[in-house]
Amino acid sequence: MTRIHVTKTPKCYVGGAFIRSESGRVAELLDATGAFFANIPQCTRKDLRNAVEAAAKAGPGWAKRSAFNRGQILYRLAEMMEARGVELADSITLSGASKAEASREVAAAIERVVHYAGWTDKYEQVLGSVNPVASAHFNFTVTEPMGIVGILAPDDAPVLGLLSLILPAITSGNSVVVHASTTQPYPSILWGEMLATSDLPGGVVNLLTGVRSELIPTFATHEHIRAISGVANDAERKALRLGAAESVKRVHLRKAEEPIDWFADKMQGAEEIRALVEFKTTWHPVGA
Repeated sequence: MTRIHVTKTPKCYVGGAFIRSESGRVAELLDATGAFFANIPQCTRKDLRNAVEAAAKAGPGWAKRSAFNRGQILYRLAEMMEARGVELADSITLSGASKAEASREVAAAIERVVHYAGWTDKYEQVLGSVNPVASAHFNFTVTEPMGIVGILAPDDAPVLGLLSLILPAITSGNSVVVHASTTQPYPSILWGEMLATSDLPGGVVNLLTGVRSELIPTFATHEHIRAISGVANDAERKALRLGAAESVKRVHLRKAEEPIDWFADKMQGAEEIRALVEFKTTWHPVGA
């Protein structure tokens, strides 16, 4: 008896559920040999707005969790990635990367998750401060999550680059809406399946695929998105900054025209977290 091959239907991950685009549009994804692999959803501005709503619902609960608990959850995510590391590496080879290159990227991505799991209960001490004041008070600078962060993933390093942008945001209690790599979207979709089996609450990370030029204006002007982080070309950076000026959001972008070494130590750590938190000063009377 000949068995019917069950092909995969990739879906985006929004609000803890797997969705197709409300438009019903898809784009063919071909592997490195030019053979058909899958149909990738082409998300619209409506999908993006829905993802922002999901992030808004999940964000406060995620921010209120203890730093220790957020670290546990991120470590659990690393466990899920470790268990499916071979499959994740195979998704990277679709674009022509060698197995060795893909395995190296996945290993570095897992290590980066563990790295940020360790930062959850440390970044506040590093970034905060006790400020000298000329009165009988203590003055502290403390960090707070910004809220919803829009992420524009790079086309290269579709797993490591993606995580290098998402992790600093969620480590500090933000929720994110992510536009995945345009040329290599499937690794992001596969990673979404790992999010679903981790302990990360649905809606903290929302993954969309599609045509970036259609979504950039909404990313830039949506008033509930408080910051934009990612990789963009010159035209995209201009549109994002103009829109961000109108909606008053922080912009932290890297240039797509310049090579980025996602494996470098400088791509992780407290400074990456600093870019996506707000600082608040509090006063306390001495002896209070």
